Amino acid sequence: MSTSELSWFKSSYSGSQGDSCVEVAVTEQAVHVRDSKTTAGPALTLDRADWARFVASAERGDARA
Repeated sequence: MSTSELSWFKSSYSGSQGDSCVEVAVTEQAVHVRDSKTTAGPALTLDRADWARFVASAERGDARA
């Protein structure tokens, strides 16, 4: 599946001014992340286990993630 076929949504933590937004698309196998200002640009793709580790690390404020 190409990233253009995914159902993207903006993070609830994105800036209210629309200038620092992150979009996420979730599939059964992976979580995709991209810059909403550059939708045709690259997207970061993580399997769901790696995404869960990333989120847990971010919640802890762990800079070593």
